[in-house]
Amino acid sequence: MPISSSVLARNNWRAVSSQRFEVAVLPWGATEAHNYHLPYGTDTIQASRIAQAAAEAARLGGARVMVLPAIPYGVQSGQLDIPFCMHVNPATQAALLRDIVGSLERHGVRKLVLVNGHGGNDFKSIIREIQPLTSVFLCTMDWYRSVSPSGYFDEPGDHAGELETSVMMHLAPDLVLPLSEAGDGAAREFTVTALREGWAWSPRKWTQVSRDTGVGDPRAASAEKGSAYVAAVVQRIASFLVELSAMDPDAAYGSAPPEA
Repeated sequence: MPISSSVLARNNWRAVSSQRFEVAVLPWGATEAHNYHLPYGTDTIQASRIAQAAAEAARLGGARVMVLPAIPYGVQSGQLDIPFCMHVNPATQAALLRDIVGSLERHGVRKLVLVNGHGGNDFKSIIREIQPLTSVFLCTMDWYRSVSPSGYFDEPGDHAGELETSVMMHLAPDLVLPLSEAGDGAAREFTVTALREGWAWSPRKWTQVSRDTGVGDPRAASAEKGSAYVAAVVQRIASFLVELSAMDPDAAYGSAPPEA
């Protein structure tokens, strides 16, 4: 029996057990406020649906890929005073990811891609910790960094702005309130120059940054902009998954440069 899609939750054991999968995709989002017009599940919805669309396109392109159920909790240490912004520590994420990787390794899956949908999540150090302990090839990506927003949006914004609002208008229009109900996403910046310019970093205290939890004006958003951007993102991630599926983890690097 062939699999019906590349989404694990939609498949059954007979279909899954009859095939071998090279790549598992794990969408990882968050549960947090997104201005007044977007739902708390925005990050998880976006990461999950984009991962599923990209994996399905990759499957049709020959990739042996399966999308795992999304994880809806992220690092929210700067939003602890906002009701129902659900915070988990990076150490908790590391423990959960270690267990998931252990399951995949026993099941013969050789590669895992984390599709991250939340700016507060940072999996690089976690992967550095886990990679020496497993034969599964681990990598991570922020879906919203896969394609430059330039040319798609006037002012993409950082959080619940034009980019995220447009994407949600395309992916889940029933969950987006009218833009007349959205806040303007005005945000305070750091007073310290290096932090403001971004070459030094500190986590933001969200209620001191934004009145409406948004960072970026969503009022120029549209479903058409979201559709065009998501199509480009899905295509690029799908190409990556096809290439990754074909890659031998034991030969992941090109030939050595010639000796001088």
